[in-house]
Amino acid sequence: MKPITVTRRLPLLLALGVGSLAPLAARGGVPTFAGPTPGTLRQITIPTVDISGDARRQVVVARGTADVYQGHCDTVLLADGRTLFAAWCVNHAGHLGPLARSDDAGLTWSAPLPVPPDWQEVKRTTPVIHRLADPGGVERLFVFGGCDFPGNIRSSFSEDGGKTWSPMTETGLVGEVAPKTILSFDGGKRLIMWSDRRDPDNPNDPHPVVWQSESVDGGLSWRKERVILGVPGQWAQPCVVRSADGGQLLMLMRENTRRYHSLYSVSDDCARTWSEPKELPAALTGDRHVAKYAPDGRLVVAFRDRAVCSQTYGHYVAWVGRYEDIVSRREGQYRIKLLHNAARTPQDAPGAGDADCGYSDLELLPGGTILATTYVKYRAGPEKHSVVSTRFKIEETDGLLK
Repeated sequence: MKPITVTRRLPLLLALGVGSLAPLAARGGVPTFAGPTPGTLRQITIPTVDISGDARRQVVVARGTADVYQGHCDTVLLADGRTLFAAWCVNHAGHLGPLARSDDAGLTWSAPLPVPPDWQEVKRTTPVIHRLADPGGVERLFVFGGCDFPGNIRSSFSEDGGKTWSPMTETGLVGEVAPKTILSFDGGKRLIMWSDRRDPDNPNDPHPVVWQSESVDGGLSWRKERVILGVPGQWAQPCVVRSADGGQLLMLMRENTRRYHSLYSVSDDCARTWSEPKELPAALTGDRHVAKYAPDGRLVVAFRDRAVCSQTYGHYVAWVGRYEDIVSRREGQYRIKLLHNAARTPQDAPGAGDADCGYSDLELLPGGTILATTYVKYRAGPEKHSVVSTRFKIEETDGLLK
């Protein structure tokens, strides 16, 4: 089945109230969240499919112990469709260091690989790993780390498919989290990354901002970041995905004051300008969204569930629907409970209790399998968090829904 093609027209977006650059806040003309969004769906009415108990789908990348907490993780799939790397930190937003490789599409993983010793000097980090190409087509793997509260974003790269890595170097950027999304523009001539921090031009303003930065040499250097959005709470952790026809960008954001739902914004001009952030439905409310298109053109968005009305609050979940469901502010089709957070107790009500999981990534493997990898307390007992993956095909979860 071919991916759907969605024709984006500005008048339609204005009519829907999602594409307009609504009244700008006083922050230098930067679109800023204005408060509760009228018409937001504040209950979850779509069904949830639960695959979290199916151990056959699951692989432990790095097992936690009573003493070792395997923390926030990210993955990257190489062009061969089988080779994967996973990077994570030790302890909650702890030091960068572990890196593992899979040669069989995530079914088995290596022990931690040798990396430069200065990786462990990168503290309070939530690492990300990217495969980036320069304008000449040369591919490199990059690991970004550092940055919390805020701090300097650093990077290390490999030019030999992950066999050897450069020392960590400063990117010149300051952010709260490493860039979860980096997209290519202008036929690969430019890369754009997104992150967040408190506004450097307004040090007395407690509200953070989302910024973007560009690279024209495949990620080896980055231009000074530019503030694009104002959000209500620290850690927006933006995820950006293109519409099916490539004509629009959609940004999904965490909302960390816990007074509102998660947020979204759109750009119709290749990230030059962005719309005022608005609330997402409860079904998409969570932390650290990551998005991937399934083979049939639907979007799968994984995240830590933070919707206070949700029966899967605090667990690792995914949303399934169409791109236009999000920009039209519809609820979507269904949700998937991907992995169970064993740190939660039966007494924990939605909106309360331990929700420590869900910094993750999604990879689309050949044949249509989606690989979702996160950190989570995998089993009850003294063992701390592990890095764990689960896998599914969208037709499988469709069938479970029926």
